[in-house]
Amino acid sequence: MIELPTDLPAELVPLSWLLGVWEGTGVLDYAIGDDHTELEFGQRISFSHDGQPYLNYSATSWVLDEERTPLAAETGYWRLSRKLIEGDAGPAMLPGVGVRPFNTAQSVETLRNSHGGFDIDVAIIHPDGVSELYLGQVAGPRIDLATDAVVRTAGAKEYSAATRLYGLVEGHLLWAWDIAALGQDLRTHASARLAKVD
Repeated sequence: MIELPTDLPAELVPLSWLLGVWEGTGVLDYAIGDDHTELEFGQRISFSHDGQPYLNYSATSWVLDEERTPLAAETGYWRLSRKLIEGDAGPAMLPGVGVRPFNTAQSVETLRNSHGGFDIDVAIIHPDGVSELYLGQVAGPRIDLATDAVVRTAGAKEYSAATRLYGLVEGHLLWAWDIAALGQDLRTHASARLAKVD
């Protein structure tokens, strides 16, 4: 059973099953020509909110070796996709003017798409100079994402596209991530199964 925090903005209800801290293990499996990287990793993901209509996201991963060698980190924001209006904050630090929109369950329902889910935007930033903007859909306890844009710094390694799938299965957060990188087309990269720890 999912318990909703009393201060949860109505817009976050479709994403509320993600809230909390999740930990578990996964497998990285990526081939580049004859070179094949395969390893097991541990991961900790956190989804939280600060009263605004988006989720804060962070993830850290490490190799499952004696040293727990750091593997990857990312941070970002998840929100329902919609046009921002006067009552929304921004750009930058500008406050919203008037009543914050979509603050009731009925008004959020108007954002439901023709497939019965909700369109979402996800922005994820990596410390290696890659930023991803995903567009996708949340439909119950399933999220499908595909990159709309990938931005890289001049020194970042080549990375051009990705898809991600998240699902809540028997109380666990399962995810799979396909990438197109280092001259390869879109292909399997990593997946994991995480349990809620907080």
